[in-house]
Amino acid sequence: MTNYRPVCLITTFSKVLEKIIYDRLIKHFQINSIQLEEQFGCRTSSSTEKAAFKLIDEILNALNHKMMEVDLQEAFDCVNHDIFFLSKLEIYGITETAYKLIKS
Repeated sequence: MTNYRPVCLITTFSKVLEKIIYDRLIKHFQINSIQLEEQFGCRTSSSTEKAAFKLIDEILNALNHKMMEVDLQEAFDCVNHDIFFLSKLEIYGITETAYKLIKS
């Protein structure tokens, strides 16, 4: 009998309480129009797929209407490569001395 533990209902109670609070907050947000249209998290009938679709759709519309130009070459050219690559290598544990050896 020493292997048995008592049943604890705290987690079940916490989940029920959390759901009640969540439902009330969502209802309050909807009634008072607090949530922005751009918020996709914690909303019914919303998902990250919809957020990604909206972002891609807005980018394509801007490109089609000549409201935005994308020049990746120009963006790449303005990066200081020494600083960029050194910081990336530091993340992987490569020191500045090793970077200089790699660069040479």
